[in-house]
This record gives sequence, C-alpha cells and structure tokens, in this order.
Amino acid sequence: MLTISGLTKTYAKSGIPAVDNLSLTVKDGEIYGFIGPNGAGKSTTIKCVTGVLDYTQGSIAVNGADMRSEPLKAKRFVGYVSDDHAMYERLTGTEFVTFMCDVYDVPVSERRKRLARYVDLFDLQGDIGKPISSYSHGMKQKLSIIGALIHEPQLWVLDEPMTGLDPKSSYNLKMLMKEHTAKGNSVFFSSHVLDVVEKICDRVGIIDHGKLIADCTTAELRSSGLDSSLEELFLSITADKDSRGFAFDEEGSGDGRAAQSAATDGVRKSGADTPADGGDKA
Repeated sequence: MLTISGLTKTYAKSGIPAVDNLSLTVKDGEIYGFIGPNGAGKSTTIKCVTGVLDYTQGSIAVNGADMRSEPLKAKRFVGYVSDDHAMYERLTGTEFVTFMCDVYDVPVSERRKRLARYVDLFDLQGDIGKPISSYSHGMKQKLSIIGALIHEPQLWVLDEPMTGLDPKSSYNLKMLMKEHTAKGNSVFFSSHVLDVVEKICDRVGIIDHGKLIADCTTAELRSSGLDSSLEELFLSITADKDSRGFAFDEEGSGDGRAAQSAATDGVRKSGADTPADGGDKA
C-alpha cells in the first residue's frame, strides 16, 4: 500500500537531513505505528508521504502511484489527519465535510449516510452545523478525522490523532482504524502514546535523528525478550549511550542490561539497518 524507498529530506536552512535514507513498507490491511522522539523526523516523513512537502531524494508510492510523477493519483488514495488542524474556519463543520466530499468525488448518495455515522460516533450532532472557528481543539480533531475518512481512502495517514480526544472518541477512533484495515486498507499512524501503538498496530517502526532504527511486527516484539513492552524497546534504542536517566535502572545488573541490549539488537535486525557505527543513535 505504501512504499518509501531511500527517502531523504533536507531543509535548506539546516543543511542536515531531517529524514535520512529512510525505507519502509506498509502492507495492505496493516496498521503501521511510526514512533520516535520529538524532532526525530516523524512529521517530516508524514508530510512527504502525503505530498505536503517535496523531498530531496528517494521515492514514495501509494497503492502503486508515485508521489512525484503521479501526485494527484497518489493523493486520492490518501486520507490525512495532520497535527495542526489546518482548516477553513469560516466554514461550518458540514460545509467542510461537503468540501472534502467534492474534492474526492464522494457520491452524493453516500455523503449523508457516512457523515451521519461519523457525527454520531464522535458526538458532534449539536455542533456539525456551527462555524469551525467556534470549535474546541478536540472538536477540530474529530472533524479532521471525519474529513480524512469520508472518502474511504486506501491509506489513512494519522499524525498524533489521539491528541485532544475524549476517551469515547479515542476508543471509536481505534475501532475505526481496525475496521478500515479489515477491508484491506492501511493505516500509517504516528503517536507518542506507546501503549496504544503496541495494542493496535501490526508493525512498528522507530525513527531517530531521521533514520529508521527499528522495524518489527508486534509478534517479533513479544519474542524479543523485552517483556512485551514497546516502551522498553523505544527507550532502549533511542537512549544516549552515556544517558543517566531511569531507563532500565530497575534491571540492577550488567547481565540484565546486556540481555536488554541483545534483545533490542535482534529487533533492529528484523527490519531496519543499524547505524553505520553499529551503536545506538541518540
């Protein structure tokens, strides 16, 4: 569904790659969790995948359509929930969703039925007809999700989608993600809520300093010797070599830390290249 090959994005002012030779694949029917520290390159990668940003080198294909040579075709396969709620705030919620339906040629016969379902799931019945400028942060997030899913895209790209959602809406979003992939579609999902990523994702990729440093299925994670904890894996392979933080202090011994290191090395090798120096990248 999504193939990223050798993706590099360098911003002119910094001269340092924000995303550095990143390659990954999201399969049909798969929820792929994409995680990393702040500033690791997650949002830059997502903006390249959705066509918001051009990239320095590499290739991105969505459902076989190349993002550079066939941008309109590729973008029609994508539903995108951004992390900044960029919306036309003078429109009402209904007008915004109608606009999205027009852009993606959603049949008129389907629009009202789909909208009614999503409005009910996200408790926007009393607000969908109001101007977006009057919406709270959470309400804008809900509307953004509805706008991204209304055309039933093959690839749903979510950048921190749980932010601002109430518990019921968070639960319904997770159920929608599972329902979406059960139809053979895919989800590319970025979040800092690691327990949610671990529970609902089929595959997890970890990016740090622009490089994909781990790529594994949740089954591989559970057999890695890390007590089934994505949090432990994340902290282990994104920690500074000379870190004196709390990560794994409870192990209490060199043998325990060595076991953790061996387990994370195994996960790294399952789907992603290790850094050139063979050590952890901070």
